[in-house]
Amino acid sequence: MAGKTIVILVAGEYEDLEVWYPRLRLEEAGYDVKLCVAEGPLDVKGKHGYPCRADSLLSAIAPASVEGVIAPGGWAPDKLRRDPAVLAFVRAVHERGKLVASICHGPWIPISAGILRGRRVTSSLGIKDDLVNAGAIWVDEPAVVDGNLVTARVPKDLPAFARAMLQVLAGPG
Repeated sequence: MAGKTIVILVAGEYEDLEVWYPRLRLEEAGYDVKLCVAEGPLDVKGKHGYPCRADSLLSAIAPASVEGVIAPGGWAPDKLRRDPAVLAFVRAVHERGKLVASICHGPWIPISAGILRGRRVTSSLGIKDDLVNAGAIWVDEPAVVDGNLVTARVPKDLPAFARAMLQVLAGPG
């Protein structure tokens, strides 16, 4: 997986486990994982106080150079989805058929990017109505794969989320 980069979007109040579990699992599988903020500073804290030093500003990464993008939950997605550059990045990755993954409240970002209409997804129950109103088909399952999209509900579903992401990254077959 050398040279295969995955971006994880971070901002203040991210859900701690939903950043670190995927990062460690994907690094273990050989991916180069970059934690990216939309704008400075690079240092942010999670909902539970865990510090995070982002590797880069998102603007320094070309969407064409990545194998996927992950939107963790917490309150960070509500901030990130207001940034046109974040939405353009997610749309560009999606249009290339690469992994777009989100968990818990993370699907707020692909909702705002306009890529979920008619797609099968899951999330925290708290944003089910947002997904349905965006035209997605919401199901109550630990992790859902619909083409290049992977979604999961909550931190307890992180193992299923990681397996699903690795399945999509491995490609067909």
